[in-house]
Amino acid sequence: MERYTDVFKSVLVQIATPFSTGTGFFLKDYNLIVTNHHVIEDNRTVIIEGFSFKKQLSTVVFIDRKFDLAFLSAPNNAGELPALKLADSSKAKARDEVTAYGHPFGLNFSVKSGFISNTREVMEGVPYIHIDLSLNPGNSGGPLSNANGEILGVNTFIMRDSDNVGFALPSELLLQTLEIFKQTNSENAARCHGCAQLVVPETKDGDSCVNCGATVLLPGDIETYIAAGIPGSIERLIANIGHNVPLSRCGPNAWEIQEGSAKIIITYHEKTGLISADAVLCELPETQIKDIYVYLLQENYLNSGMTLSVHEQDIILSLLIYDRYLDEETGKEMFQELFEKADYYDNVLVEQYGARWKASN
Repeated sequence: MERYTDVFKSVLVQIATPFSTGTGFFLKDYNLIVTNHHVIEDNRTVIIEGFSFKKQLSTVVFIDRKFDLAFLSAPNNAGELPALKLADSSKAKARDEVTAYGHPFGLNFSVKSGFISNTREVMEGVPYIHIDLSLNPGNSGGPLSNANGEILGVNTFIMRDSDNVGFALPSELLLQTLEIFKQTNSENAARCHGCAQLVVPETKDGDSCVNCGATVLLPGDIETYIAAGIPGSIERLIANIGHNVPLSRCGPNAWEIQEGSAKIIITYHEKTGLISADAVLCELPETQIKDIYVYLLQENYLNSGMTLSVHEQDIILSLLIYDRYLDEETGKEMFQELFEKADYYDNVLVEQYGARWKASN
């Protein structure tokens, strides 16, 4: 299966919302990103990123609570991405080898191989593929492939307190849903949990499905997320400094911003009340490391409120603020100074001390 890894890597999508992170994958034949509903729940737009395309916003165009499916609009360079085939999941057999691809725990890429334990495990009326493979948080919504590199299912959930027990929605149900959604010719649809019919604005009476009367929420009905409290203050600071707030979000109480050549990661820890802003700069040089350490220590002596440090090979500029001391005016000055100094230090460390630009910068 290793020969298919690069193809799957090209179409794999890392998804982030203000509430969660997860995985999706691009299907060229339908020009859609497939993921789990629980990954994007309560969001009309989400942040997507992949090895083949830069971070960007994507719109949720279909939600399905019954099958835990969601479809998102395609990335900007969709025409350049390879096509994946959907396998006939009805032909799968127990002990067939399978591979799950995803972004667990926010990591960039992971591949896990295992076997099918049961081709039809029915739970709450939905048949799943039971796999002998350990899925982790963040794998949700990623593709499960067979030995031929075809998509056999969508990784959906794991059994708590058990090892190597995962479940995937069969590609047969995914294909049925894709074809029905395609016929709606809509970018605002949902499956009714009452009658299982697909609903669009024209087949909705107020909040109800015209077929069965059940309450149905379409993606377009979801209100735009507005952060409140300390996260709201942080997002206003980000906006005031001139950065795109929705595109900066990278998970619950987490933001990522590119400033010049430096990447700034902001996190808010509610339990401790600590706001940390870490600017990941360049990497240590291969030689003459002593000179760069002396420079970092000297700058730490001169700096107030910011600290230069080294983690493995990365040089990091950090700012710490307690939420009770966060004032939007002074906070703006502190964040602005961090962004400016991050770009400044990156250039000085590379040009004068031989540090190495990070590959992603």
